[in-house]
Amino acid sequence: MARFPHDADRSSGSRPPESRQFLAIHSPPDDEPAVLPMTPAARRPAPVDHDLTVVVPAYNESQRLPRTLDGLAEYLSDWGVDYRVLVVDDGSRDGTADLVDGRGNRFSAIRQENGGKGSAVRNGMLQATGRVVAFTDADLPYHLDSLRAGYQEIRDRGVDVVFGARDLKESTALAPRKFLRSVAHEVFRQCMRVLVSRRVGDTQCGLKVFSQRAAQEIFSRGVINGFAFDAEVVYLTHALDLDFSRQPVVLVNEYASTISLSRHALPMLLDVLKMRWRALTGGYQIVIPAAPAIVEPVATPVAAPVAQRRRPAA
Repeated sequence: MARFPHDADRSSGSRPPESRQFLAIHSPPDDEPAVLPMTPAARRPAPVDHDLTVVVPAYNESQRLPRTLDGLAEYLSDWGVDYRVLVVDDGSRDGTADLVDGRGNRFSAIRQENGGKGSAVRNGMLQATGRVVAFTDADLPYHLDSLRAGYQEIRDRGVDVVFGARDLKESTALAPRKFLRSVAHEVFRQCMRVLVSRRVGDTQCGLKVFSQRAAQEIFSRGVINGFAFDAEVVYLTHALDLDFSRQPVVLVNEYASTISLSRHALPMLLDVLKMRWRALTGGYQIVIPAAPAIVEPVATPVAAPVAQRRRPAA
């Protein structure tokens, strides 16, 4: 039966140095094929053809999206990275996806039926073709220096995943946060600390960066379509034993959110509880390869020299 990882308290970084243990997952029945973590043959991602893809999920964002796309274009062009921006329109009714038209081949849009933010992010991440893939919110809430730092962590240090982290002491907020929203965030954060991870204290930060391979491994297994998908991403990062780091962020704006505390808090918590049950019952189909058996050598008696075995002549 599965168990959740032994999470040491850490403000940043990946697994504790004394353990590479990840979430033990219930093995599938004998008649089902095992899916081993990080096996190249198990995933067929699209060919990589640029450095960085930024996925932006959007639902009825015709008012905010133009400013976001302008900001991404300016920052990423000045940086000099070979980038693409992929907007995933989650069934908008205000022409959100149309705003991408005319911005050149670095910008594209995917239109899908309304399935939830988790569904939109998953769709975009699985279709992204950058060596590094990130997602951020449609209002561009965090300074893009954090995106650049996450990209460099993956490119230069070989980290698999970088989580934006508002709870790090280096993180700052240039935009005021509503009191009730701050309280709700802290309550949910403590719940996630108990239910998901003690090493990733801010599961819900809307900036996360992945190597393409890590993105394929994580999002091909994700099933949560609502706002709790971030917690599932953190869980799967642990389950797949991926190296991760946490990156301070600077909150530069916080416009009206599509999350309603009264409507979404309970469904998010229920989704996380369902995630735990799915993990415990093998629903994520991640199998920990068994350690190879140690075969002890069997001593073979050596025949005595012929001279010793020959009887003396009569």
